[in-house]
Amino acid sequence: MANAPGAPANPSASSLEFDAHLEADVLVLGGGPAGTWAAIAAATAGARTVLADKGFCGTSGATAASGTTLWYVDPDPAKRAAAKAAREGLGGHLADHGWMDRVLDRTHAAVGQLADWGYPFPRDADGRDRRVSVQGPEYMRLMRRRVKQAGVTILDHCPALELLVDDGGAVAGAAGVRRQKGGGWAVRAKAVVIATGGCAFLSKALGCNVLTGDGLLMAAEAGADLSGMEFSNAYAIAPAFGSVTKTLLYQWASFTRADGAVIPGAASKGGRSVIARVLATEPVYARLDRAEPELSAAMRQAQPNFFLPFDRVGIDPFTQRFPVTLRLEGTVRGTGGLRLVNERCATAVPGLFAAGDAATREPICGGFTGGGSHNAAWAMSSGHWAGQGAADHARALGNGARALRRAGGAGLGEGRGAAIDAGALTRAVQAEVFPYHINYFRTEEGLTGALTRLDRLWSDAAGAAPSSADDSLRVREAAAMLATARWMYRSALARTESRGMHRRLDHAALDPAQRHLLTVGGLDEVHVSARPAPLHPDPVGAKRELAA
Repeated sequence: MANAPGAPANPSASSLEFDAHLEADVLVLGGGPAGTWAAIAAATAGARTVLADKGFCGTSGATAASGTTLWYVDPDPAKRAAAKAAREGLGGHLADHGWMDRVLDRTHAAVGQLADWGYPFPRDADGRDRRVSVQGPEYMRLMRRRVKQAGVTILDHCPALELLVDDGGAVAGAAGVRRQKGGGWAVRAKAVVIATGGCAFLSKALGCNVLTGDGLLMAAEAGADLSGMEFSNAYAIAPAFGSVTKTLLYQWASFTRADGAVIPGAASKGGRSVIARVLATEPVYARLDRAEPELSAAMRQAQPNFFLPFDRVGIDPFTQRFPVTLRLEGTVRGTGGLRLVNERCATAVPGLFAAGDAATREPICGGFTGGGSHNAAWAMSSGHWAGQGAADHARALGNGARALRRAGGAGLGEGRGAAIDAGALTRAVQAEVFPYHINYFRTEEGLTGALTRLDRLWSDAAGAAPSSADDSLRVREAAAMLATARWMYRSALARTESRGMHRRLDHAALDPAQRHLLTVGGLDEVHVSARPAPLHPDPVGAKRELAA
């Protein structure tokens, strides 16, 4: 690990044909919070590190476009216990208290680093930092600066299309396209961190336009599996004319029909299904009229991006009604993602690590949403550990030569299969995952019907080729969304109960016998299997609650 970061590779060492070749110890895919923390950790550990981002590192992704709360809790035993207990039942008792302790400790340290690096946390009346949230633009600008200061080579606008593997199946780099300069790129690396975010199925949620599950597909093609994919049907409340999804603020809203009648039971927490049922037949309106004037001012200060769409159209959301909708945020606010096999955030494939929303957040959330504070804490923590783990893996691997091959499949047929229309495939997937009657109100009949159609789409896409070289990214995005939908629904069918955010109309009760985790994987044939859930620190209490 002594060469200059991102030094050009020897083209003769590879039979792969790309316009730009680099070599690194660690390649990080994704430039959001998890990716930047991973890159900093890897470079700090002495690894030559390259970060490739689908957009511009520091501005792309869900966090950079908005603000987020933080799961930041002082190391007081009582406060920590309360923080862990808050989502225990909501998550169906699937979270791992050991992981929660680690994430709380690591997040506390990482937020302290942010303050030391100059992040402008607001201060309370006593002059103390209020470290409970960060503003995305300031946060990610700082992270990009720290990545560059750590000596990391950044490849902006360079989405990865596929992983590279050696003869033994270990991950050894990635290849992609250069969106601005044209042509392709390849980075040979001793370890790769997948930090490409989750999959929101291009539902127009703010910042989610780049979150199409690309990393999940690439990892699965290399042999990785996933976990918690049945907990991936998160719908967030948004104004019908905007993309900002800040469901938290709607706890101060009243919900009404077009004629002004209050909708009984409609709420941001515990009443979103009521909103979904009404939306199926008529518009739903909201007004934040339960917020006192002092709180209204604080909300505007804490979440300025939330109010921009309203200001643009001249609506005061505190006094005027506005139409709302529910936007699917899939695995971004769900907890499904790549399965981790150890505390260094390694996947089941040698040389491949995962962080942020690309990795399952079951360890800290169980089956309940990881959106907001927990996702932010998870990105900081898992990014740090994945970067360190990848650097250690690279160091242990040494400098031996390896023959590489490309691991990508669906949509990369290079003329061997029929051309595929990325737009048509995307719309076909959305038609199966957006409807509330399939994905929100789940039944065996609805899930099976959708899976039959999705499997048929996969059989066509698996050997397909893009219609042109310029279309390769869109085709891979569509294929990734298709694969994600199949893993999601196959897991949902296997869990014949209601637990966490997974709700089955035909299995409405929680089944204590199904307190387990589901592993899902495979491409042409999707397989699901159960594995034991973590031991609960209070098994008597958990058993009592599960049986209630």
